[in-house]
Amino acid sequence: MNQPPSKDPLHGITLEMMLKQMIDYYGFDQLYYHVPVNCFGNNPSLKSSLTFLRKTPWARTKVEKLYLRMIEEQNR
Repeated sequence: MNQPPSKDPLHGITLEMMLKQMIDYYGFDQLYYHVPVNCFGNNPSLKSSLTFLRKTPWARTKVEKLYLRMIEEQNR
């Protein structure tokens, strides 16, 4: 049976893929501006950001919303 495509825009996108694209697009300074959490502002790295966001649902939600806005901006 074929399943209809997911309507979730984040379907199939891992947190790591999302963060790599956002770091390339915004850089850690702008990520910290939009989502002011220490993993973006204090000695930032991909690894520390992934660790924090996996343990902190509210911060991950903010990052996902920012990612969707970034994708929307890129598609204009």
